[in-house]
Order: sequence, then C-alpha cells, then structure tokens
Amino acid sequence: MLKGKKAKFAALAMTFVLAGSVFAGCGKSGTSGKGADQVVKYNLGAEPKTIDPGLNSSVEGGNVIENTFEGLTDIDSKEQVIPGVAEKWEVSQDGLKYTFHLRKNAKWSDGKPVKAQDFEYAWKRALDPKTASDYAYQLFYLKNGEAYNGSADPNAAKKATADQVGVKATDDYTLEVTLENPTPYFLSLMAFPTYMPLRKDVVEKDPKGWSLKGETYIGNGPFKMKDWKPKDSINLVRNDNYWDKDKVKLTAITMKMIDQETSYMSAFKSGQLDYIEAPPAQEIPSLLKDGTAKVYPYLGTYYYSFNVSNNIDSINKDVAKAIKNVKVRKAISLAIDRTSLVNNVTKGGQRPATSFVPKGITLKDGSDFKTKDYYKAAADVAQAKQLLAEAGYPDGKGFPTIELLYNSGQGHQDLAQAIQDMLKKNLGINITLRNVERKVQLDVTSKHQYQMARNGWIADYADPMTFLDMWVTGGGNNAAGYSNPEYDKLIAAAKAEIDTTKRTADLHQAEDILMNDMPIIPIYEYTNVACIKDYLKGVHKSPLGFVFFKDAYIQK
Repeated sequence: MLKGKKAKFAALAMTFVLAGSVFAGCGKSGTSGKGADQVVKYNLGAEPKTIDPGLNSSVEGGNVIENTFEGLTDIDSKEQVIPGVAEKWEVSQDGLKYTFHLRKNAKWSDGKPVKAQDFEYAWKRALDPKTASDYAYQLFYLKNGEAYNGSADPNAAKKATADQVGVKATDDYTLEVTLENPTPYFLSLMAFPTYMPLRKDVVEKDPKGWSLKGETYIGNGPFKMKDWKPKDSINLVRNDNYWDKDKVKLTAITMKMIDQETSYMSAFKSGQLDYIEAPPAQEIPSLLKDGTAKVYPYLGTYYYSFNVSNNIDSINKDVAKAIKNVKVRKAISLAIDRTSLVNNVTKGGQRPATSFVPKGITLKDGSDFKTKDYYKAAADVAQAKQLLAEAGYPDGKGFPTIELLYNSGQGHQDLAQAIQDMLKKNLGINITLRNVERKVQLDVTSKHQYQMARNGWIADYADPMTFLDMWVTGGGNNAAGYSNPEYDKLIAAAKAEIDTTKRTADLHQAEDILMNDMPIIPIYEYTNVACIKDYLKGVHKSPLGFVFFKDAYIQK
C-alpha cells in the first residue's frame, strides 16, 4: 500500500517473521481523559485522498478504514489471521474454493445486519472497470476477476461478466469464493481494505459523497465516523452496533491531519496528541535515548519513481528522452549515497535499500527472500558518470533539468534536498524540487503527470508478491507507468505456480528484470519511529502499516 498494510499468515510458501505490536505505550506522560473519558488523539498525518474502501490506496485512508470496517477475517496482535465477520470457513483440498459463514450478530453502524451480499457487491464494485479502483488488481485472485476488470478493453484477451466473478452469496450468511489459483495468503487478504463489505443502498445513493459525511459513512467496524473536518481531523466514535463492542474501551478517536513534523511533535509534547509517527529526523536520536520514541518494524520501501509512461513525452520532450534511457536511470540511482542518507538525514534506523523487496520476508526453508544487493549502498560515482556519458551526457553536459515531486513533510524535503545535492555534485545534473499536498501527489503520480516522484510502498500481506505485482503493465499502483512483457509473464507464472521453489525463482527473476530496467530507485527500507504516551495501552501497530485501536484503552 502507498506508504500499506496487513498481516503475518502461516502461509504454505512464506511467512513473515517481524513482530510489531504496541502493547505498552512509550514516551512521557501528558494530559489525557479521566475515568470514563477514553478519547485518543492520534495524528493520521496527511489528509486521505479518499476513505472509500474500494478506492483507497494509501496508508492514511487505510487507517481510517481499518478502524471503521471489518472484513471476513481480522488480524490479531501477533499478526495472525482470526475470525472477523466470518465466524468460520472451509477451504477445499485444492485450495481454490473458500466457503465463509458470517456471524448473524454482525451489524452495520446503523443497526442493519451485515450480509454476504454486502461482500459480493463490494468486491465486484472494486473490480468494475467503471469504478477505476487502483486496487482492483488485488482482487484478481478471484476467478475471472481480472477478466471482468478488463472487460472494457476491446483488446483484452479474455473477458467476463460480473456474474462470472468467483464470489457468490448463496444466502444472507454464506459467501462462496472461487480463486484462479491457490493463494496461501488469501485469508490475510480478507482483512485488507479493498475486501471490506459495502452497503449497496448507501453507496449508490451518493457514489461520490457517501464517504465524506459521518451520517452516510456506514461501516461495520469497532468505530464509526462522526465527521470529517477537511484539513483538520477525522473524528471517530465507538460503534455501539459492532458485534464485539464489549471489547472496545475507547469512546472516541480524534485523527488529526498534521503533516508537518515540527507541528505534530510540538502537539505531542504539549499533550494535544497522544500518538504520533515519524518525528523530526533531527530529534530522533534524543527521543530514542530518553524513551520518548521507539523504533518498530515496518515492511516497506521508500523509493523514487521515474515516469516512463507515454505521458512523459507530452510533459517535456528533453526530459522524456533522458528518462527513457535506462543508462540515465541507473546513473542517477548509482550517484545516490544511501548509507549517508540513512545515517545523516533520516536517522531512524532505516536500512539502505539495495533491492525493491526489503529484507524480512522468510521463505518456507527459513531463508530470507532477499538474496542479493543490486548495487552498493554507498554511491558508485565512477560507474554513474560512465553510464551518464554513455547515455550522451558526459559530466552532465546537455542534461535537462528534471523536476522531482514529493509530498509535504520536512522529512521528504530533507531527503529530496540531499539527493538533489548528490546528483549535482556527483553527476553535474540539476534537479528542481516541487512540494505538494499528499492528495495532489497521489493524484498526479497515478495519472503519470510528473517527471520523477517520491513514493513509498508498505506490504499489503506477507509475501514478496505484494512488492512485485504492482509493476505489471497497467497495474493500478504502477506509478512509473512501467511495462515489460517478460516481467508480466513471470508475475503471472508465479501467481499460478504451486511449487514454492519454482515460484520463488520466478519472483527473483522478475525482480532481476525490474532492477535492471530501473523504472524506480529504492532509497531505504522503512522503520517506524513512533511516540506514544505511556498511558495509552493496547494499541496494535502492525509492521505492515496500520494502527488498530479496537483493543486500545487509556490507563492513568
């Protein structure tokens, strides 16, 4: 997920070994609610582009969705799959058919029962090409899911109707799901935002506005939205119609939308916020030393993408010529000193990214999926200069000025400026910086209306596929507009492969192609530095990106 989500699952092929729950607060005590006043003030960060489960692709939006909706399964504090709306399920011997049995006491926030038809509607809506969901591909695991999503394409090799998609409510409380291929992590996906149920009557009454107002944002999770105050906060209150409401202790969550590090750090210190992430880099060493902050695992990669789509030609022809040259892309990557960046700029325990799939995904045999470094963590200036010269720009002569787009935040700005300086010093090329709001950045990059941009990806599930299938041709989260038929074939083969050794080989080969083509520049592997007041207990922070407040409470 764009800076992602979910779970540790004891998969057939691979398991994730990071542990990252927050069951004891950290940091200095401050003001908070007393007695029955169980209100948490959490900094969401940037304002979400959307909190519609079928349209969202960001962590910010996902954190709202994960606390206001519930899928067929849930994820516990140990990152294990547990029952959610589905109280039980059966899986066929061949791994292709799942039958979910919904609990009859599951209700929407307006008191109406949650039905199997709500899941069928939501999944088919996300797949409908008219919806244009960035995450439609996440449902391609369903039989005929991809064929239905591509049905509007006259050149599609295979087409299907909605009725042919492998999800069917056989009655109000039974959902039958048929997959294209066995998917060992499928149960963990059932807790992913795109797989959340939706009420057809609510969505279709106001398709564009239903998720913007508390009275129409009808969910089925432990909390419900009271209101959304643009550029200020999204406010949640306890959902008294939630089936497991007796376990929910918080009465409300104020999700502030402050994206400037110094501002939310100040609010935390003064007691206006109970929980923040990514404090100012310059303060991290002292915050870690005195216990105000802690470092938590985070399975993800911070990266820059080049716009290698056909759109780049209409933006700037000189830039297009340069960016389309793989030697230029490799030269820029090699000129970046990632070791210096994590030691002197980010300062949060991040690891230099020398591949796109980060370290931390364990294979069935106990080894890590990451087996190689595609380049050195330190800059290789000599090789970078040679490649740039071979591309026709010796010592940067004649090289066009490229614009680097990044979203608001001091950390992103500091990193961009450091890389700007490195490219000028090491290659003699100029990079200009453009800072925009997160919503704008997501919109611009998804439409491929940029030259070079900052991005980040957090795993959606515990498998390297979550990092690699996003780069297939036409993928909803393929911000680079990258396309390579051989890469597409390997990803398709890996998805269909049952033999885990062969599947791993296909995925390694796919990453080899991706890193050789270099449409993206991995910068560092994420860690999560968070400050949490010591009176805030029971928060579950997944190493795959989301914060769950269902079991949280304030104890003073």
